[in-house]
Amino acid sequence: MGQIVTLDQNMINMIAAGEVIERPASVVKELVENSIDAGATRITVSIEDGGRKLISVADNGCGMDGEDLAHAFESHATSKIRTSKDLRGISTLGFRGEALASIASVGQVRAMSRTKDAQEGNCTEIDCGNKGTVTPCSADYGTTIQVRNLFYKLPARRKFLKTANTEGGHITEHFTRIALANCDLDMTLTHNDREVHRLGARQGVRQRIAELFSPEVCEDLIAAGSSEKGRGGGVHISAFMGKPSISRTSGKFQYIFLNGRFIRDKFISHAIKEAYRGCLEPGRFPVVFLFIQMPHEDYDVNVHPTKIEVRFYNANLIHSQVLGCLRETLLATNLQAEVKFGAGTDSKTAEKATGEGHYRSEKIADAMTDFFKKHRPVHTQQHLGFQKASDRKSSVKGAGEKAQTAESPALPQLPREFLQIHDSFIVIEAEDGFAVVDQHALHERIIYENIRRRIQTSKLESQKLLIPESFQLTDAQADAVDANAELMERLGIELVSFGPRSMAIQAFPSLLAKAAPVDFVQDLVDLLSEKSIGLDTESLLEEVLNMAACKAAIKAGQKLSDSEIKQLLADKEKTEYSSHCPHGRPTTIKFSISELEKQFKRT
Repeated sequence: MGQIVTLDQNMINMIAAGEVIERPASVVKELVENSIDAGATRITVSIEDGGRKLISVADNGCGMDGEDLAHAFESHATSKIRTSKDLRGISTLGFRGEALASIASVGQVRAMSRTKDAQEGNCTEIDCGNKGTVTPCSADYGTTIQVRNLFYKLPARRKFLKTANTEGGHITEHFTRIALANCDLDMTLTHNDREVHRLGARQGVRQRIAELFSPEVCEDLIAAGSSEKGRGGGVHISAFMGKPSISRTSGKFQYIFLNGRFIRDKFISHAIKEAYRGCLEPGRFPVVFLFIQMPHEDYDVNVHPTKIEVRFYNANLIHSQVLGCLRETLLATNLQAEVKFGAGTDSKTAEKATGEGHYRSEKIADAMTDFFKKHRPVHTQQHLGFQKASDRKSSVKGAGEKAQTAESPALPQLPREFLQIHDSFIVIEAEDGFAVVDQHALHERIIYENIRRRIQTSKLESQKLLIPESFQLTDAQADAVDANAELMERLGIELVSFGPRSMAIQAFPSLLAKAAPVDFVQDLVDLLSEKSIGLDTESLLEEVLNMAACKAAIKAGQKLSDSEIKQLLADKEKTEYSSHCPHGRPTTIKFSISELEKQFKRT
């Protein structure tokens, strides 16, 4: 007998189920998507024991007659495509014809369905691929499919299922994705007869986000949108973008939908990351709900059995349009963080006990008392060089020269009162409260944007040092300097050999006059040695600019004169993304009068 045999159809379905049906949540996803394709306006999902014992999906869609019900659970049986041409513009959520056959091969299935014009429904039962006959039954119009004891004949698969809570959580996640993409549907989810979600039809996206997540998340969302005309209707983007204050430690809260289908796409994820560049700390991910509408012919969804990945025929166009839409919206939005006492803005900082809120109130009261005690008269200190670079005489020309500073002749309207406390923070009066500014973080952003703007068009202006400053470096560091000679030139740094394993700084950028040349260049060389491998030019430049801004910015603990504070606040108004430093930390936190009144029991 030959070694190669043809597998029977049930074995084929069980293997396919390994790709399509990973866990109970996969069953829920496939069945609910079928209900949507059937034109349902009401869908009820009921599960028991995290879906391991029972999954039931009932809809009021078009239903099936007896003949269709008999064929629905056959492999690659579908009503959604007919010829290969149909694959070029798939508009339905399902189309492969694998889901029902795969589900029926790994569980006990009971399906009931009735069309609207039929007097009675039809029912069939399938036990891990063993099909029963189709018989008449009493049923409401639409389709109800129950799946019991998933993987009960496949112990190797069943043992990998997690606890009921974990599996139930995955089901809730899939339910959430579908509910966000279909706000016009009436949807209900119950677990062990307990209602988890009941969502009414014809809700707005904001309202649905509030119900699926929380009203607090909804309050911190910024609406964005754009439309680009083109072949077949063009590309339309709408989004709800979370403020940086509600960022997360993973990309789990980034929901991307393409024509109503939840997808994961590396190009779009990168566009989202770039849109928030400079607004978030490293390792933080923004909360984003992104909805894209485009012609079905412009992408291929027939890439993966779970249909969560797509292939765009022009991925760069989608990337640029998403990036442009989100970034323009962020640029036009005041992202200044606002303190809300008694409610954390992040899961890590959420209060775990009411006692913490009381403790926080006491700390605020103490800080306010200390703040008013430290109000000081105008001081005359060394100016820190907030003036324009063209007006500045760089201190790097010689130790005996002093930088000349002139207060800007045309400052914007500034707050009536401002104070510097602990030589680190500036408190300014606002219309409806006050704001606290981190002087180092704000100056960092101002310098960063100034350097970035200049270096995009030309190299930075530099000043010759009267006495070149030398430093030692290793062979690897010397190689890094040689490999990044163009970057050094763009930064306005001129280095020359100064002996074995030694180099001298002959020129240094004027914009970084407050940084010590040797310290800065040594740190720059260290960075280039560590980061040059695996980073493209622009990413490496971004790292360098972040370091440069941090080195050159005024520091915490540094006293400022009133004129310097005025200049700093004036520059803030003219700087993009001034609400966050280049590393993503907030530069300004606002305290509203209404929140203060709550703490002092005045409301």
